[in-house]
Amino acid sequence: MNQAHLMAQVKKMQAEMAKAQEELATTVVTGSAAGGSVTVEMTCDQRVKSVKIAKEAIDPDDAETLEDLVLVAFNDAINKANETSQARMGGVTGGLKIPGF
Repeated sequence: MNQAHLMAQVKKMQAEMAKAQEELATTVVTGSAAGGSVTVEMTCDQRVKSVKIAKEAIDPDDAETLEDLVLVAFNDAINKANETSQARMGGVTGGLKIPGF
């Protein structure tokens, strides 16, 4: 494989990675807790779009439970965003482990 061909492949991969990153920035996943009474929507580049809490999940005498549900929903959204990102970027890199992606 000559150097020009290798450089062309690298440029193609860079362009595909940039496109994948743009797609991930607009792909929204939803994390939830307690059967959906607490939901968190975030993009796959982990920007939070919304947090929703059903009225029945709000107990003024039990803030700890609500805090735990919000935490669970956030972690669920983060896991889904990471899984989606890894799947999308893995398709671009052909399974190569590239730091930061």
